[in-house]
Amino acid sequence: MITVDKLIFEYPGLRALDEVSFRINQGSITALVGPNGAGKTTLLRCMAALDQPVSGSIHIAGIDVLEQPRDCHRMIGYLSDFFGLYQRLTVRQCLHFVARAQGIPDQDCEAAIVDVSHRLSIDDRLNMRPNELSRGLRQRVAIAQAIIHKPKLVLLDEPASGLDPEARHELAELFLELQHQGMTLLVSSHILAELEAYCTEMLVMRKGRIVEQVGVKNSTINKPFKLLLAHAVDNLAALLQSLPDIIVLNIEHNKLALLQIADDSQLQHATLKALLALNLPVCEFAPATSNLQDTYLQTIRHSS
Repeated sequence: MITVDKLIFEYPGLRALDEVSFRINQGSITALVGPNGAGKTTLLRCMAALDQPVSGSIHIAGIDVLEQPRDCHRMIGYLSDFFGLYQRLTVRQCLHFVARAQGIPDQDCEAAIVDVSHRLSIDDRLNMRPNELSRGLRQRVAIAQAIIHKPKLVLLDEPASGLDPEARHELAELFLELQHQGMTLLVSSHILAELEAYCTEMLVMRKGRIVEQVGVKNSTINKPFKLLLAHAVDNLAALLQSLPDIIVLNIEHNKLALLQIADDSQLQHATLKALLALNLPVCEFAPATSNLQDTYLQTIRHSS
């Protein structure tokens, strides 16, 4: 869906994007994360054909964004961090204006408004003005404007900013629904716990560069498992290494071990039985969780 190659963008005295390259598959939800000033917003604006880079290329579904910006606008939806809504128009009028701007024929606008307002659960607010709505509902109206033309790609810059926990949860469910409908999403955010609820990949930016692109979900081939014992066992390493179906990744204080086991429930059951047969005082044996924040912090530290 997205191919960015050696993208360079400069402000006076500052290189905001420094040979940025990455690929994003269709149907994915990718988190774009990094410190303030890393270049995330600039990257999204270049991809949305709103800013012109110095050099490099951006292709979205085979279209050259820099050569065919208008064609690109038809294919993407873009939500700015500081999105604006026309306060004197009703929600219906706001959506109608954007629908016409995106090339939807006038006779088809009402059907598009009904469809997108239903998908975002704002169909009962169409006759209200944006200043009469909560922050979360205004956010939904802005997203409705971004996707009313059913784009293939949606770019969102800090979409959960200013939302309460309930609104963030609803936003995560909405993004998963958009993915289910075939859209590809690239989401820039500082709220890593919220991103983890729906993202499948993570792009980490630092000082205008992509320092890593990693999958968020655990591998389907093997999984890290945490083994915690009730008390230390002196020969724990030797006992664990005697089991044929595990790989010992780490042992701490002869009491806590990180193991790698194939993603097979029967094999995991057999491994637990083998651990108990060795008379190990097992009090916890479960998949080890590594959240998005752990991965991000580890990446940033290694890149600094």
